Amino acid sequence: MPAEPAPDVDVFLSGLLFFDLVFTGLEQPPSPGTEVWTGGMGSGPGGIANFAVALSRLGLRTSLAAAFGTDVYGRYCWDVLARQEHIDLSRSRRFPEWHSPVTVSLAYAGDRAMVTHGHPPPVPVAELAGSPPPSRATVAHIGLDTADWVHTAHQAGSLVFADVGWDPSEAWSPALLEQLACCHAFLPNDVEAMRYTRTDTPEAALSRLAELVPIAVITRGGAGVLAVDGTTGETAAVPALPVDVLDATGAGDVFGAGFVAATLTGWPLAERLRFACLTASLSVQHFGGALAAPGWHEIAEWHTRTRRPDYAFLDEVLPAETVAGIRRGPVTLGFGDDSWR
Repeated sequence: MPAEPAPDVDVFLSGLLFFDLVFTGLEQPPSPGTEVWTGGMGSGPGGIANFAVALSRLGLRTSLAAAFGTDVYGRYCWDVLARQEHIDLSRSRRFPEWHSPVTVSLAYAGDRAMVTHGHPPPVPVAELAGSPPPSRATVAHIGLDTADWVHTAHQAGSLVFADVGWDPSEAWSPALLEQLACCHAFLPNDVEAMRYTRTDTPEAALSRLAELVPIAVITRGGAGVLAVDGTTGETAAVPALPVDVLDATGAGDVFGAGFVAATLTGWPLAERLRFACLTASLSVQHFGGALAAPGWHEIAEWHTRTRRPDYAFLDEVLPAETVAGIRRGPVTLGFGDDSWR
C-alpha cells in the first residue's frame, strides 16, 4: 500500500496578530507626569506573527490564518510576512474599517512590560482557521473554550503545541487545563504554570502539567527551562544562555518555535530545549519579536564562534556551507523601504 504523501504545510498557526512598537534602553518605567527618552525603538509584526516568522526562518513551511486591518499597520504586517518572510497567508483575511491591534512594549531590567489597544476581529479566529490544512504540527494559543479547529487538527494527526497568554482577569481558571487533552505539548512560563496549577514552585507545576499533557515545558526566563516528555520518559532542565538582553519581546514565542522545529527534527528532550534556548537568546539581542528571530545563518555563526560541546548536535543539521543570511526588516515601519505601500 503506497504511503500517504507528506503534507504541503509543516506548521499551521492561527491567532491574533498585532503591530508591535518597541522601546528599548529604558532604565525604569516612566513615572506619571514625566517624559522619558529611550535609547532605541523598533517595530514589526507581533502576536502570533512572532511564532510564524521564527518557524519560517528555520526552514519550515508555515501557514498562518489571522485577521489583518487595511490600515497602515495591517498593510505593513501583511507585506512583511508574505513577501519578506514567505509565510502562506491564503487563509488570512484583510478587513477594511478594522483598526489593527497595536502593542507598545517597554524593555527594561532584562524584561518588558506591554500596553495593548485593540478590538476583536470582525471574524473569530476559529472561523479564519476553518478546517485546518494537513500539517505536521499546529501552534495555538489555548483558552477556556479552545476552538474546534484545534481539535480537528489533533484528530487529523497534527502535533498540537499550545501556549497561553497572560490572563488579564488574573483569575487563572484551572478549567483552562482541561483544554490540554488535544495537545501534544504545552509551553507556559513559570508564572502562568504556577497560577493555573495552584502550585508554589515551577517544579511542582511541571509535575502537575505532566499528568495532563504528553510534553510539558516551563520557561523561566534567565533561570532557564524545565520539561518532561511523557512519550519518551525524559526529563530535563537546561540553563539559559548568558547574553546581553536588548529586548525580550516575543522571546517566549521564538523559544516555542525553536522547540517545535527541534521536535520535528526528532532530537532528545535536552537538545530540543537547548536549541529553543539558543533561538530565544539570539532573538533578545535584537529589536522586537518576529523580526528578531534567528535563521540558520545566524545559528551557524554562533555555533562556529562558540563550539560549545553541549551544542555539538548542531553539526548534524547545519549545512557544510552557511546558508544565506536572513534579511532583517527595518526597525521602524517604512523607514528606508517603501515596498510595504
